[in-house]
Amino acid sequence: MSDTNTRVPSIQAHELPRPVPLAELEECPVGDVFRRMGDRWSLLLVAVLGQRPHRYNELHRSIEGISQRMLTRTLRGLEVDGLVRREVFPTVPPSVEYSLTPLGRTLLEPVSALADWAVRHEAEINASRSQYER
Repeated sequence: MSDTNTRVPSIQAHELPRPVPLAELEECPVGDVFRRMGDRWSLLLVAVLGQRPHRYNELHRSIEGISQRMLTRTLRGLEVDGLVRREVFPTVPPSVEYSLTPLGRTLLEPVSALADWAVRHEAEINASRSQYER
């Protein structure tokens, strides 16, 4: 079943085993991507690099609060996943530029849809949260 044919979201069209086996959860490609994108910095880096390529120091300056170590680790993880391309230029000293790969660019649409949903429902989410903060 696909969303285009049945209007059933793909995440609901697949029947999950009950209980969900831990081994299956660990090997699930969806969970793997969600874990990568669910960290503090990956989505922000994808969004920034979605605008244009950036050099390392430019990225570091543009994201307040990210350490050099965490920026390096996050970029490396995104590169390993095939979402970010690292290009070294033979200058003195060498300069490095990061950009989204074609695969990384395909992530912009679904991430934008989730961001649009969050903005659209911000008031409802905040109202619900405030009921629990009393």
